[in-house]
Amino acid sequence: MKRTGLTALAVILLIEGITMWGCKGAADTAAQVVGGDPEHGKGAIKKYGCAACHVIPGIPGANGQVGPSLEGIGGRVYLAGQLQNTPENLRKWVEDPQGVRPGTAMPDMGVTDEDARDITAYLYTLR
Repeated sequence: MKRTGLTALAVILLIEGITMWGCKGAADTAAQVVGGDPEHGKGAIKKYGCAACHVIPGIPGANGQVGPSLEGIGGRVYLAGQLQNTPENLRKWVEDPQGVRPGTAMPDMGVTDEDARDITAYLYTLR
């Protein structure tokens, strides 16, 4: 009986460790794919005023209600309701939403390529 309890605990801890590694792994992969820095992304999010429209975990004051919450965006299947959620697609969306989906409510904020890469790297930490 004791051995079964320890085995179950070991399995739970293993699954928890894999889950935590998977989330960090996805963020690291996103940063590598787009060449961004998540810490710089936090600053860029503040710089472009993303918090005025979105709820963004980890960004103080980011409780906007105009656009969708970005909580868990790194684990979503689609962006903007139709675009497959990949690091490169998210970067394109952040940099040029009107070019990706003309007429979207998301305005073109003049995000530079470098800042879009950093913002994407940060957003992929949100799982």
